[in-house]
Amino acid sequence: MAHLSDGLFFKPLLGFFSASVFQHIILLLTDSCGGLPQGTLVASVGDDVILPCHLEPAADAVSKTLEWGRPDLEPRFVHVWYQRRDYLVNQNPSYKGRTSVSIEQLQQGDLSLKLSALKPSDNGIYRCYFPSENKHSTVELIVGSVSSPLIADIYLNSREVVLQCESKGWYPEPEVLWLDGEGNLVSAGPTEKVLGPDHLYAVSSRATVEKRRSNSFTCRVQQKAINQTRETHIQVSADCLEVTSCYAVRLSVTFGIFFLFTFAVAFVLWRWRQNQTREAKKHRKAEAEKREKLMAKDKMVKKKAKLNEELQQKEEEKKNLDEVVKTLKKHKEELEKQKQQLKDQKEEMDKTIKDTESVEKMTDSDQTHTITLTAKKQLRDRKQVDENLMLQTEKLLNETNTLLNIMTERRKVVENHMKKIKETLEEIERKHSE
Repeated sequence: MAHLSDGLFFKPLLGFFSASVFQHIILLLTDSCGGLPQGTLVASVGDDVILPCHLEPAADAVSKTLEWGRPDLEPRFVHVWYQRRDYLVNQNPSYKGRTSVSIEQLQQGDLSLKLSALKPSDNGIYRCYFPSENKHSTVELIVGSVSSPLIADIYLNSREVVLQCESKGWYPEPEVLWLDGEGNLVSAGPTEKVLGPDHLYAVSSRATVEKRRSNSFTCRVQQKAINQTRETHIQVSADCLEVTSCYAVRLSVTFGIFFLFTFAVAFVLWRWRQNQTREAKKHRKAEAEKREKLMAKDKMVKKKAKLNEELQQKEEEKKNLDEVVKTLKKHKEELEKQKQQLKDQKEEMDKTIKDTESVEKMTDSDQTHTITLTAKKQLRDRKQVDENLMLQTEKLLNETNTLLNIMTERRKVVENHMKKIKETLEEIERKHSE
């Protein structure tokens, strides 16, 4: 993982492997990475990848600004997080809809960027910048694509054979080697390399060899940057060329065969290749449909797991809100009880003051008059204290009612959210059962 700590960037080792059936490339943490430099991520075209970046020490970065960019692009912005939300106004158009950061991970100081549906143009050095602490780190991404070679052969005369090897769908640019049966390099002409509109390379190479009895040759296409190799073998006999590749075959005939026979052979081969192409398309279509179903199922499982986790969080939040509402209601009852007691106490105080004034009017004794004045003063002071306490009680009661209303509304919102999650889960279960 990459960490932001005073501008220092820790670079891990990553391994790059290939699955032979679907040619999917998987990123794994490993001690051996086929010669890749530290700080380099290698991924396959079409895959998703996480560009690592962490605050060290970890801190909540949700309310901060985060910038992911590539200095070699214009505009350079790949993804910007600003004021607790994605800010993609100036995002480079080539990354539209393919980048995201996680709020949950940002809360833990994880600034990593998810980049989806990789393209060859995603190759480059990415910069993670955290402006509030002026910290940054970089990570290099290499997006690779591999294919298997297409082998063709051309028979020129009785002494020499020209072998041709073609392969498409590579990135970065690969190299082509020819080997004989003992593993020695065979001299060949310059490799033709064409960069297609899909930003993938197609390569073609020819090697001229002497036609000897039971000669074996190997065409090897390799890309050292992503540690990938594809090869196919050709067995040359004394009478004809037998290509053991499982792809296409072009058979050339010797000079001197009648034109009509040559045309007939070419026509038969053309029809055979047409049938092979149709069968290959059907097979690819079936495999694609199978992959789509597996991907859809995997996506559904992930979505269901995420919804269950969210539902659990909402249930916990509702439980906490229930406790808060229960406490607030109890507090409200106590305040209302205290308010009623103060009200009763005030009425009793007013009655006592009135009785004291009556006693004062009924006596002419100076001593009694002094006592009643003192009592009236104490009663009025006590009454003032009770009135102040009444005002504070009413204020607390109003605040409690307001908070209780807020918590009650929040609980309704959570309950509605839980209901929607449950309905979504039921919908997923129904579709899965169908």
